[in-house]
Amino acid sequence: MRCDNDNFIPALRDSSAERLPKRRIIEYSPKKLQGNNNASANSAIDIWRYMSVAQLAKTLQRPLDDVQEAMLYVRGADNIEAAAKLEDLKIIQEIAKKLGVKTRVVSAPETSGEDEHKERDVTPRPPAEAELLQQRPPVVTVMGHVDHGKTTLLDSLRGADVAAGEAGGITQHIGAFTVTLENGERVTFLDTPGHAAFSAMRARGAVATDIIVLVVAAEDGVMAQTREVIQLAKEAQVPIIVALNKIDKPEANIEKSKQELAQMGLALEEHGGDVQVIPISALKGTNLQMLAEAVSTQATLMGLRADPTGLVEGIVVESKTDPRRGKLSTAIVSRGTLRKGSVLISGLSHAKVRGLFDHNGQPLTEAPPGTPVEILGWRELPLAGELILEVESEKKAHAVLKYREHQAQLEKIESTSDDIRKKEEEHQAKYRAEREARRLAGRFRMRGGQRVKQVDPSDGCPRVSVIIKGDVHGSVEAILDVLETYNSNDRCRLDIVHYGVGKVTEGDLELAKAFNAIIYAFSVETPQPKFTKGVTVKSCNVIYRLIDDLKKQLSSQLPAVEVEESLGEANVLQNFFINEGRKEIPVAGCRCTKGVLKKSQRFRLLRDDEIIYDGTLESMRHLKNEVDSIKKDVECGLRFKDTKVLPQAGDVLQCYTTHMEAQQTDWDPGF
Repeated sequence: MRCDNDNFIPALRDSSAERLPKRRIIEYSPKKLQGNNNASANSAIDIWRYMSVAQLAKTLQRPLDDVQEAMLYVRGADNIEAAAKLEDLKIIQEIAKKLGVKTRVVSAPETSGEDEHKERDVTPRPPAEAELLQQRPPVVTVMGHVDHGKTTLLDSLRGADVAAGEAGGITQHIGAFTVTLENGERVTFLDTPGHAAFSAMRARGAVATDIIVLVVAAEDGVMAQTREVIQLAKEAQVPIIVALNKIDKPEANIEKSKQELAQMGLALEEHGGDVQVIPISALKGTNLQMLAEAVSTQATLMGLRADPTGLVEGIVVESKTDPRRGKLSTAIVSRGTLRKGSVLISGLSHAKVRGLFDHNGQPLTEAPPGTPVEILGWRELPLAGELILEVESEKKAHAVLKYREHQAQLEKIESTSDDIRKKEEEHQAKYRAEREARRLAGRFRMRGGQRVKQVDPSDGCPRVSVIIKGDVHGSVEAILDVLETYNSNDRCRLDIVHYGVGKVTEGDLELAKAFNAIIYAFSVETPQPKFTKGVTVKSCNVIYRLIDDLKKQLSSQLPAVEVEESLGEANVLQNFFINEGRKEIPVAGCRCTKGVLKKSQRFRLLRDDEIIYDGTLESMRHLKNEVDSIKKDVECGLRFKDTKVLPQAGDVLQCYTTHMEAQQTDWDPGF
């Protein structure tokens, strides 16, 4: 048996020895364990267009350094920064292939959280490399005081009568157009209003410009808006070329105007500075070629260049709603080349460009840098002065708008939190005061009886409600800026119910009915009279007239006041008494020294500038006759209604009348 057992033991050992290594390979092999953990080696990972290098490294589960090293061996993967966007799917697939990973193309995942929100916003691109820059037309803004000849100058430069199309001959919009000079160079001109109400529009013009042509009338010299333009140019560090206009007029004083400009801090060329002063006559075309050469020389010295490739950047000059074409904006392209089909973002507005037009309304195929262009296709009107940025797709545009709206809500909450806290404190203080009053009055004292009606303190104050509709955003903004100067709300409240760009709509009429508001339509269409029953709609195209009419409306709401009118004066010479029954009645012996004394009017007795009596007369006699009036230098006896008043020699007697007179608002809008 032992022998048999001995025979069997080696056999068992051999069998177990054959099985154990095999079990060890399956369960404990490091190679197999590593293969199970690295899922990316056997399964495809998801990739999408415009993912960043950091997102690719996270998706591949590889260190960022490994991905960046692999990108060095992939053609076209030039930017290896972590935040760089990979636009080409083939490049992303090639990077993953270099790292030994299979890929599957999917749509970009929806992200959440603050960091992801930030990635959705768009900002201007970094400055372009020098070899990409090309020469662009200069953007020249014509500025100056009202009626100094800015629009006439632009008429002469482009051969079109602009001023004739402006209401009252006053420029109330920013116009942008391109002019080809005699030397073949192209210049983009901006015409900004000179009126004081449009300071915000002029400020935007200064920011968007390369050179400012400051038009100064030689007959008037430096005026209020001239000083403002010089200040704007200094703040924006924009070079100035002075066009001294109207030199053909007899009252023109060129030297005096130059002295005033020098006093404003402009270093003129004739004084060793760099500011050129060109005497011109815009009406007769005198020295316009010299002015064009000065602009061209200044632009050449500045070396204005821009990158015509890549995503478009620009600035909104003006925006409006056209009744036939829809929402339009005038913009100047500062980088890239704008084409039809581009997706644009401006503030909280976006557009897919459906059409491009020049200043004459002619369609354009593309708009390179420095070109003013009218853009058709906005979903919402952009604000004038806002930056325009192009994005890759409408999906990206919606993501950017969502993020910006989120940020705007946060800013609004933050800005209003102080007001909310202040109102809460006022409410708490009022509640505590009322509670203390109830406690002092006794617990049951307040019960029963008629409850006092709570009246809004503002109910007793007259008010004027208005709705402002304008043709372009700049005009509406300028009108609102003027209305903000109204500071007489304690006498008559001015409520702005609504404002907007475009023609007067049915919704505006319903709103006006609800608030009893006046609709001011500034250079826009108004509904037919049969649709505006019960609503006051006033059309105007000059801001002066709109404000004058609004002042009349405010004045009409003010209650009439009692106004005193002096009729005459008299000096009291002596006081004597007359007998009337058993009573002695005092009578003032007087001489009229000014005007006329009328018995039916009121009299005021003054002694050492102190009022002794203010009332009516019982009797007025000349000699022994009762009369109704006394003329100058005539003596009379006056008896007052109040017999207790004792006049003395030397007192002054004033005769006056009162009447009700309509009040005028004291609002001074500045013009």
